Amino acid sequence: MKALIIGGVGGMGQGVARDLIKQEQVTSVILADLYPDPERLSTKLRESEKSTLIKMDVNDHETMVNAFKEVDVVINTAGPFYKTAVPVAKAAVEAKVNYIDICDDYEGTEILFNSDIDKLAKEADITVLTGMGSDPGTNNVLVKWYADRLDKVDEIYLYWVVSIAELEGAAWDHSLHMTLGKIPQYIDGKIVSVEGGTEAVSEKFLEPLGICDVRYVGHPQPLTLPKYIKGVKNIIIKGALIPLWVDELIQEQKQTGLLGTEPIDINGTKVTPYDLALKLWKTIPEGRDNGPQSSGLKVIVKGEKNGKKITYTADMVGRMAPGTGLPASIASLMMDAGDVTVKGVVAPEGCIDPDKFLGAFLKRGARIHQSQTIESMFETNN
Repeated sequence: MKALIIGGVGGMGQGVARDLIKQEQVTSVILADLYPDPERLSTKLRESEKSTLIKMDVNDHETMVNAFKEVDVVINTAGPFYKTAVPVAKAAVEAKVNYIDICDDYEGTEILFNSDIDKLAKEADITVLTGMGSDPGTNNVLVKWYADRLDKVDEIYLYWVVSIAELEGAAWDHSLHMTLGKIPQYIDGKIVSVEGGTEAVSEKFLEPLGICDVRYVGHPQPLTLPKYIKGVKNIIIKGALIPLWVDELIQEQKQTGLLGTEPIDINGTKVTPYDLALKLWKTIPEGRDNGPQSSGLKVIVKGEKNGKKITYTADMVGRMAPGTGLPASIASLMMDAGDVTVKGVVAPEGCIDPDKFLGAFLKRGARIHQSQTIESMFETNN
């Protein structure tokens, strides 16, 4: 299998590549990046005979199409995905090559599903798998795994936290963008718009994260999960950057207009507040608490089985790059093995076999802490 990774020099791209070069069936991993500096690569990737480094701009459609025709799968890890998911997917469709991304912006997902990309991908007999990272990605597969064990799914809650100690590059853009304006949630059986960054709740994550406040964020799951999990009433997704001072400061910046997206005039120069804030966020003042070198997610699925109310809960904690990169790598290997058969645009819960995926994920050292609560009319068992 030959793979090309867009954003291959970034943290997420290298997370994918490090797993792929270990696989016997993988013969070539092309790391395509706007800034292809070999010094940014890990030693294992720099020294691997399977890896190749090339320069590529996601705005250069023709170059992408020509390069994509030479590989078996394209894996897009270059965020922010509200800017990159659509152009890279279009190039993959034209090249008639399978495509995977780790898109965590609902806008990109919405366009992929509702544009002619879906139709063209089906005509090209390829799969456009969007959102195959950690969140979305692994948690979508966990939801499907639990849903398959229930007679009826009522509610899905997806919570996550990312430490700024792990945040770099385009991830900052996504982290600010996902809290702006009205964002989708699935409440009472329909898509509704809520204000991003609001309705904080405290949730307990695995150590070293502990109790964290999470808020509404603009991720794709409220748009994709109802397509495959029928009858669900509520799909709520909330997340946060930690330590707590980060999210609190972001809320203050929103309220004061420092995350505004309309240019303003300052002494004759047009400045977009959001662009300035984004630039400044990439340099945290010395001495500030950056949090632990780990991030976490929690999946809660509530439903019914044999007349009883069941709640499944899964918790994970770990480093963001491998946690996001491994799912995309595993999915590409499943595609190569013929385990992904759905053509057109699809989300993880619509095409990834949960048992095969989770088996491969756990073999790579992942740890998922699970619990089940059963409620009847007379008793509660944990």
